[in-house]
Amino acid sequence: MPVSFEQLRKEWDNLGKSFANDINEMVEFGETHGWENWKGKEPSDNRDHLASQVLSLLREANITGKNDEFRDMFSPAHAPFISILEEQGQSIESLCVISDDSIAFVVGTSYEQRQAYVLTGKTVEKLSGHIESIGKSHQNEVFAVAEAKKITTYKGWRGEVIAEFQLPEDKSLSIKQMIPFNDGLSVLLISSEGIYLLGLAGSSMIHPVPDPEDEEWTSDIDMEHAALSFDNNLIAVGDQNSEHRILNSDGVEIAEIGPQSSYPHYALFSKDSGQVILNSCHFYNGITIGVPTADIHGLKIEPYTEDDRYTVIDEGCRVYAAVATTDYYILGDAGGYVKAFSKDGRNLWRYFLGSTISGMSISEDGKTLWVASYAGIIHKLKLDAGKRDEHVIGTGDHYEEFRIIFWKTEKQPLIW
Repeated sequence: MPVSFEQLRKEWDNLGKSFANDINEMVEFGETHGWENWKGKEPSDNRDHLASQVLSLLREANITGKNDEFRDMFSPAHAPFISILEEQGQSIESLCVISDDSIAFVVGTSYEQRQAYVLTGKTVEKLSGHIESIGKSHQNEVFAVAEAKKITTYKGWRGEVIAEFQLPEDKSLSIKQMIPFNDGLSVLLISSEGIYLLGLAGSSMIHPVPDPEDEEWTSDIDMEHAALSFDNNLIAVGDQNSEHRILNSDGVEIAEIGPQSSYPHYALFSKDSGQVILNSCHFYNGITIGVPTADIHGLKIEPYTEDDRYTVIDEGCRVYAAVATTDYYILGDAGGYVKAFSKDGRNLWRYFLGSTISGMSISEDGKTLWVASYAGIIHKLKLDAGKRDEHVIGTGDHYEEFRIIFWKTEKQPLIW
């Protein structure tokens, strides 16, 4: 039976605060004293019976333009909507910050029909349905847009065309990610059919390495990933069955670093290009190591080997998305957390959002973090701006300005 509005508001607020407090206490105990010493029950969010009413009110608030008033009365949550997320959630990827208040992105994975959008403030603009992927350079505000079997680079969002690149003719590529070079004259393209370096003279597959003795060899790969250093001098590539390979800007291998967990899964360079972090995973967990790039030429590190030539950054996350700030990394993991780590492996903070993280982008000044998840939600976080309420799970002192929901059967995105 539906409860009154005031009863609904109070129950949602009180149960949410209690759940967040209990989770935070449990995690703090486990990290301080060891999880083997935790004897209590895992806290549960007991608001499932309220979810449908709250969702109806959220829809009404979006129709009437009273999103801010609704957010003040009902703090967002994840757990009460899990049954809905299993049916309605979807991946949001290719997040590219245009400005502190604007971002471009695509909804859908590389093997689905995608839809690209621009979000400015709280206004959503639907882009051409032919756009397959969007990418942004580390410097100089160069954007890449994949559309109609070609990739075009632009100086600024919707700015002057820099160059056009044709996709490899013999491949029907499902583009997972694109990273244009800082001059817009080359593009690093990541797909499950291989990782390519596109230039004005043509394209070359730089990963995986062909095996001339294997008659059944294929370039199809899983857990494909690649990263480009901020100065564009180095490339890191890998997949489930490879090592972490470090290449120069021409795509020539210069170093090989074995995974420290089961399967290579993610790579990212520091903002000063002085370190590359490499994540390998096992089920929902993983290990991330940091390797200095100054002496990386010729480096060879065996898998599962303790070595003073790398630093352990984290021993928990299976990383799906990440960003580098001037001073630290922010990793988005399989468990729905974003976690910050220093270059020497100190855990700085954690912040729980819900489902597996699918995309992330950060403003140039490092103050606005955009995070997307497989729940079909984008979160806009103001870093170090103070917690907005007592429903926050984690230690990050961050202010969620809003979240926007892209569920499969919703007629319009919902802003919460």
